[in-house]
Amino acid sequence: MANPVVSNFPESSTFDAPQSSNHRAMAMVTTLFFIWGFLTSLNDILVPHLKSIFNLNYVQAMLVQFSFFSSYFVFAMPAGKLVEWIGYKRTMVVSLLVMAAGAVLFVPAASVPSFPLFLGALIVLAAGITGLQVAANPYVTVLGPARTASSRLNLTQAFNSLGTTVAPYFGSLLILSAAPLTLEAMKKLSAPALLAYQQEQASSVKLPYIGIAITIVLLALAIGVFKLPRLDVTREFRPMGELEKASIWNWEHRQLLLGAIGIFVYVGAEVSIGSFLVNYFSLPEIGHLTEKVAATYVSLYWGGAMIGRFLGSVALQRLRTNVVLGVAAVIAGLLVITSMATFGHVAMWTMLAVGFFNSIMFPSIFTLGIEGLGPLTGQGSGLLVMAIVGGAVIPLVQGAFADHIGLHRAFILPVLCYLYIAYYGFFGVRRTKGSAQAGAVAAH
Repeated sequence: MANPVVSNFPESSTFDAPQSSNHRAMAMVTTLFFIWGFLTSLNDILVPHLKSIFNLNYVQAMLVQFSFFSSYFVFAMPAGKLVEWIGYKRTMVVSLLVMAAGAVLFVPAASVPSFPLFLGALIVLAAGITGLQVAANPYVTVLGPARTASSRLNLTQAFNSLGTTVAPYFGSLLILSAAPLTLEAMKKLSAPALLAYQQEQASSVKLPYIGIAITIVLLALAIGVFKLPRLDVTREFRPMGELEKASIWNWEHRQLLLGAIGIFVYVGAEVSIGSFLVNYFSLPEIGHLTEKVAATYVSLYWGGAMIGRFLGSVALQRLRTNVVLGVAAVIAGLLVITSMATFGHVAMWTMLAVGFFNSIMFPSIFTLGIEGLGPLTGQGSGLLVMAIVGGAVIPLVQGAFADHIGLHRAFILPVLCYLYIAYYGFFGVRRTKGSAQAGAVAAH
């Protein structure tokens, strides 16, 4: 007699995947994608702001992104365990409350002011966002038919991009409202005058982050009272003996392991470009813009990603995800190379256009990576979210490049990232025979 089998869904549901998407649940969860996109993109404004306040070089300024995205590596696996212990909905609520606490910590950091305290606040904020991503990304993939999972995730990521589009403009108005002193002027200030100047400049983050904290708490309450469907994506139709021996660290899951590298380099490239845009467009040979004006252009970079994701949510219902991913990566790399080889408006607009082709990369890599994992979906999601640590490492390395060879040339690093993503799209997602058979078993 065969061992007992278990399903992807709770006992009260059928053994088949949903035949249509749960639109009410999708609408509620989509607000989470918006809020973490908003907060992530706001770092692009914090980087030049804190760089000028504390007189940082590029590597030091990139510690903002390093602290933020390192949290994904540290907290992703614990967040995956939290999902197993308390479920998706409660993990979302807990994560939102942690995010609110991180936002509140910006107030004492600005009052001192202290760059290390700012970094600490970012770590707490990112810890909450990590939990939110670990819970929300796989949750969206199972809120409807498996064949449209990539399309649904692209749609929610489009609203994530709406948050990243709005945030730089919001930050330019409230955080970069006062023009910073030049380095030469700061050197002429006495110690008390310098401290007073830093406190005045840093205080511009207080009101925005207090408002953010209040909004997040209200959203946590809304999620808490909303009746989200209970879904279990950590099970599938396999004998229990096979479940006990299952592991993500197996080459038959190459699409996951290579996908984790893909997430690492994609997030690293996207964050690197976004983080340096204000300083890049301020260069005399590129845009010669003030920081406040340059920050408004950052919204166009993220806005391109938003438009691309809305279009991608439709296109990926008809086109092969891996092919679209590979083509987008090739074009993105060529655009960065063009920007590096030119100056002025051409260099500006080709770099901004990269955002459009970044659009479908994260959701596409994510859905390709967890495809066919069955009982390992939770672990696979945790690994992919851990790989977001690329947003910590690659901008720091590009910062070192910028300090030594100049910012214009330092964009060679994102080019190498896009080259790997193209490889993953065209070749890396070919599943092994064992993985394909396991997926076939799960589908029946």
